[in-house]
Amino acid sequence: MPGSVKDKTQNKPPENNWRNTLYTIIFEADTPAGKLFDEVLILTILLSVIVVMLDSVSGIAAVYGGLFHILEWIFTILFTVEYFLRLICVGRPLRYATSFFGIIDLLAILPTYLSLLLPGSRYLLVIRSLRLLRIFRVLKLVQYVGEADLLIKALRASRRKITLFLFAVLNLVVILGSLMYVIEGAESGFTSIPRSIYWAVITLTTVGYGDIVPVTNLGQALASVIMIIGYSIIAVPTGIVTSEITFASKNLNGRVCQNCSFEGHASDAKFCKRCGAEL
Repeated sequence: MPGSVKDKTQNKPPENNWRNTLYTIIFEADTPAGKLFDEVLILTILLSVIVVMLDSVSGIAAVYGGLFHILEWIFTILFTVEYFLRLICVGRPLRYATSFFGIIDLLAILPTYLSLLLPGSRYLLVIRSLRLLRIFRVLKLVQYVGEADLLIKALRASRRKITLFLFAVLNLVVILGSLMYVIEGAESGFTSIPRSIYWAVITLTTVGYGDIVPVTNLGQALASVIMIIGYSIIAVPTGIVTSEITFASKNLNGRVCQNCSFEGHASDAKFCKRCGAEL
């Protein structure tokens, strides 16, 4: 029957196919081989990031620069092989390549090759640290934290609330900054409304560089109120996103669809909710 679930699973490798075995090792952390693969991968990522960081220290690079360069290429070649193995064993390589982890995997190897044309771009390899997000699957924490698609879904669902919140904060700093300009004036460093708004922003965000400070009693009282407001509004965007993540993550676990690489499914799900393939 055209368009049926059976038709959609025809591209799935046979159970004894070498691609299926490779897929189980690379994508599934529930098996001993899969867990070992992820643990070795995470350790390799950590070592590669440490090498890049040490290479940026001039004193250490002067002594071990040659070794770091060799190690950098070794790590890059290993990650390149791993990236192509991931593409080979999935049912839909393009879908994985354009997924969150697929893009991160690609960005982890590009800087080294770009350094052949653009010297200095290899330091962008610290982006490899983002690949440590895979540790959630190894430790089986994905059901609590969620994976990339879940986070993106939560951010999209809360974008209107966050936009409204940011608009309210923007209005607040304009009003408070203008009020402080009137209270303190140029004598205290509040030479203009834009500069006063800058002070309101860093005070509301609890940063407080100290380059501009109120000196009058009224100004200091207003500054105290702004600081208290700053602490209170920190929880607003956090609560918005967290509630959306909690709502979207119900009944999700770390199971992965071999056909499209989608990772969030109900524990009793038999078919992938993205592509319809059999799990």
